[in-house]
Amino acid sequence: MSQSKPAQTNKPATVLFASLIGTTIEFFDFYIYATAAVLVFPKLFFPAADPAAATLQSLATFAIAFFARPIGSAVFGHFGDRVGRKATLVAALLTMGLSTVVIGLLPTYATIGTWAPALLALCRFGQGLGLGGEWGGAVLLATENAPPGKRAWYGMFPQLGAPIGFFLSGGIFLLLTEVQTDAEFFAYGWRIPFLASALLVIVGLYVRLKIHETPDFQKVLEKNERVKVPVVTVFRDHGRMLVLGTLIALATFVLFYLMTVFALSWGTTALHFSRKDFLIQQLFAVLFFGLTIPIAAVWADRHGRARTLIWISAAIAVFGLALAPLFGSGSTVQVTVFLSLGLGLMGLTYGPLGTILSELFPAEVRYTGASLTFNLAGILGASLAPYIATWLATNYGLQYVGYYLSGAAVISLIALLLARPRMKQAA
Repeated sequence: MSQSKPAQTNKPATVLFASLIGTTIEFFDFYIYATAAVLVFPKLFFPAADPAAATLQSLATFAIAFFARPIGSAVFGHFGDRVGRKATLVAALLTMGLSTVVIGLLPTYATIGTWAPALLALCRFGQGLGLGGEWGGAVLLATENAPPGKRAWYGMFPQLGAPIGFFLSGGIFLLLTEVQTDAEFFAYGWRIPFLASALLVIVGLYVRLKIHETPDFQKVLEKNERVKVPVVTVFRDHGRMLVLGTLIALATFVLFYLMTVFALSWGTTALHFSRKDFLIQQLFAVLFFGLTIPIAAVWADRHGRARTLIWISAAIAVFGLALAPLFGSGSTVQVTVFLSLGLGLMGLTYGPLGTILSELFPAEVRYTGASLTFNLAGILGASLAPYIATWLATNYGLQYVGYYLSGAAVISLIALLLARPRMKQAA
């Protein structure tokens, strides 16, 4: 009995679906908040005297989750490295799912005044806490079950949850726009995506409860290699990889939240696109996000994960210089090309990212280390990206938003070059 390894009973399809469904749900929850932060919350949860100020305040609540995510990484990472991947993934999913459903039940500013944005911020913190523990566990569930030569391919399945979750979230808001009047949408329709999340969470829990521990974690248990406080070990013994991993993921976060939250906000205000038209353009562009993730994974397994991400980071830096001419044109065709190129590059960088970050750390602290790098990058690259980009575009022009993106890509490129020897050892 002591020689049995429950992780070996997992079928590949079960593992990959369990890693995919969880991140799909998590990112669906996250993106419906991002969309509502632009379209709904400025009108319903903040004083309406100054629309621009209300939008900035709403984007500030959006940023809260990114500061909660490293806390979630430390908390859930501790149990993921001490207790196991499975139980921790279930707890993370419940934390974010419940936070999302409660947002759909919150009274608005007109009903309870300043308590409304305060409660919204609290729920947003809960979303970030859950996502901080979800992503790392899902990536490890996939990569630690991967056969030789397939790590990036397996590791891209939880990454696919991002475009699928975004597509579902954008699709449901687009559907509500089609079937409801503005009055109906702002009265109750916006709540539907948040409440519907409960059904997705039930599906995710069912699948997650059917899986077993990963072979890598089983080996940690057998060799008695668990550390007492994983987060302390990560900072003490793997600090350099923590910093480099955070910077490696920087460009990914900046790119994505410029292409989604900032683009939606700027496109429906300064460029005067209707909510419906811009959501359609974004949903079309998300197809490129989803399609390029597996392409990048194949490249990474064949040609090296570090080498692949180095070339993609360089391409993102060049793309930043084209941001203002394409997006600022206001042309439907050029804006669609801009969104498609940007989200296509996002898929290329996102595909191998989870595998790369997980390989920077040994198995006994991998849940904590990979989660912290990803979510600390979220603070640096995503939490304030829509806010910073809006401020730059308003005060200096869209070209400075492009410089902001190019600068982030150059930083990630340098970090990749410095971390490359460690990645070669892991390969």
